[in-house]
Amino acid sequence: MTTETLPSFVQFLLRSESYAYPVDRVELVQTHISYVFLAGDFVYKFKKPVNFGFLDFSDLAKRQFYCEQELLLNRRLCPDIYLGLVQVQQEGQSFSLVSRDDAQGAGATIEYGVQMRRMPEDRMMFNLIRAGALKKSHIEALVAVLVPFYQKAAGGSGIDNFGKAEAVAVNVLENFDQTRDFIGQGALSQAQFEAISSYARGVLADTSRFQKRIDAGRIRDCHGDLYSANICLTEKPYIYDCIEFNQRFRYCDVASDVAFLAMDLDYHGLETLSQHFIEHFVTASEDAALADMLDFYKCYRAYVRGKIGLFTASDKGVDEGLRRQSLENAARYFKLAEQYAARP
Repeated sequence: MTTETLPSFVQFLLRSESYAYPVDRVELVQTHISYVFLAGDFVYKFKKPVNFGFLDFSDLAKRQFYCEQELLLNRRLCPDIYLGLVQVQQEGQSFSLVSRDDAQGAGATIEYGVQMRRMPEDRMMFNLIRAGALKKSHIEALVAVLVPFYQKAAGGSGIDNFGKAEAVAVNVLENFDQTRDFIGQGALSQAQFEAISSYARGVLADTSRFQKRIDAGRIRDCHGDLYSANICLTEKPYIYDCIEFNQRFRYCDVASDVAFLAMDLDYHGLETLSQHFIEHFVTASEDAALADMLDFYKCYRAYVRGKIGLFTASDKGVDEGLRRQSLENAARYFKLAEQYAARP
């Protein structure tokens, strides 16, 4: 997609002069659900008008609500990063970007977004991984943040229900329904699909494993998207961009949350750091039983990342380079999920 075919408000936000402070260059990053603008010292995130069933941003009121949820939930871990709600207003052919507090009603609000403080690119966890600079000390600092976060996170009977086997099955099995039509298109084979789905159904059938986690108080209002793309390792770890659009992806076993980051480290060939993360977390949280669920949730998380790669590649709004890269990444994730499923 060329710049000219992007929505008008996106074209507006790509111009440096659209911001009320000096901006040398604006960079647009797209995902299957978001437009993200890197503009000087700040980041602006806008939700695409999409409806995937498990996620519905299809109208303006919903996008406003989920922007507000994004601020509320992410301030649990990053109160100084998530600054506030912004609005794009339109009057005639003119656009303006204003904060909610500054909005004067001069034009109609056509989009809502979230303003964040921009963090240093070289300290992003995925960039540290690429540079070969991720250390055990970084992992231990993350554990020091995560353990008290989970201890303080909301729990109780309403959230516990999301840890039951039948509730987990809704999340796990829908991935197979959503990827069935992609089988044989270069990233996911029929054999992989059958092996992974069969493994997942077998684990889900053992309902006692999930009940033990509920009885131990390990089902919490978690982060939901805990991996290197959402972590910045400065003088202290910042863990941002949690799941705001669907409670059933955030209300989960702590094992599911930490398995995501462990899987991500495996994906990048950092199995030793992945093992160190789990061992350090288990010790600090006194949760030795987490290991019993680890491969199941690693498999689930790897499959989800593969699915997202497929979704991104099929989005007509992304360029050819991103499409190819998304398919390649998806294939790697599905291969990793297959490996977890094959373990004893």
